[in-house]
Amino acid sequence: MKKLLAFTAIAAVVAGVHAQDFPGSKTITMVVPFAAGGPTDRVARDLAEALRKPLGGATIVVDNVPGAGSSIGAAKVARATPDGYTLLLNHIGMSTIPTLVRNVPFKVETDFEYLGIVNDVPMTLISRPTMEANNYKELTAWIAAHKGKINLGNAGVGSASHLCGLLFQSATKTEMTPVPYKGTAPAITDLMGGQIDLLCDQTTNTSPQIEAKKVKAFAVTTSKRLTTPLLKDLPTLQEAGLKDFQVTIWHGLYAPKGTPPAIAKKLNEALKAALKDPEFIRKQEGLGAVVASDGRIEPEGHKKFVAAEIAKWSPIIKAAGVYAD
Repeated sequence: MKKLLAFTAIAAVVAGVHAQDFPGSKTITMVVPFAAGGPTDRVARDLAEALRKPLGGATIVVDNVPGAGSSIGAAKVARATPDGYTLLLNHIGMSTIPTLVRNVPFKVETDFEYLGIVNDVPMTLISRPTMEANNYKELTAWIAAHKGKINLGNAGVGSASHLCGLLFQSATKTEMTPVPYKGTAPAITDLMGGQIDLLCDQTTNTSPQIEAKKVKAFAVTTSKRLTTPLLKDLPTLQEAGLKDFQVTIWHGLYAPKGTPPAIAKKLNEALKAALKDPEFIRKQEGLGAVVASDGRIEPEGHKKFVAAEIAKWSPIIKAAGVYAD
């Protein structure tokens, strides 16, 4: 027993020394489970730059590993050596993987070290420019009059727009015809052309089209109205009568389960420093995102939040009967 305690003490000292040197000259890889150029990829690259200074000038590279509702990239990190040099930057998909993906090779709630939430991105409900309705009240009447004939676009199964669309149908008790695309760009192109009727997507993707009046905007999905000049006059869906309707596309940072506590703590401290970086905040605001500053930036708060999101999305996804294969 004494030998075991001595070994444990020595191991703790070694881990502490290693944490002091971390990351040293070794490169950190931040896995993004989506294609390059998308909103999550942009957040990851901004975050990687903001993390360099608090991590002593570390080199951080972004590795795009898309597919299967973000589970392929997440699985790569779950299997990685738990030494702090492989991280995962994932969005709301982290909370939908357990229900959306068949035969997931890891457990979201137990196979990762939670390092903190990074930001929240609001979403907007928009329509084709020729939509007969001009405000949300009129849109509600239009939806009621066109049941079974409404085409609701999304950027693919498991995408942010797909999830928002599922929640909107559930909240309004309306079935719409889902029209999946390979990404947001073709979905918005067809919306502008009138091939589909509605789309719910991130402000990062919809704001330029709203400003150019190429689509009509009806509401935002946040609990409070946005303060940006372009969107400040749009009501929230809660305000419009959909109780508890709230969808933001949040991003969180993770490490493999078993990462030494001292290193996980150092990464969390670096993340909190990055979230206060003025340049990072400026870049996120440019994307329409709000940098996290609440209890979710702590590992425990992050973990509790994801568990609540899993509980929120699971029944909605099961009811829709969709899978991201």
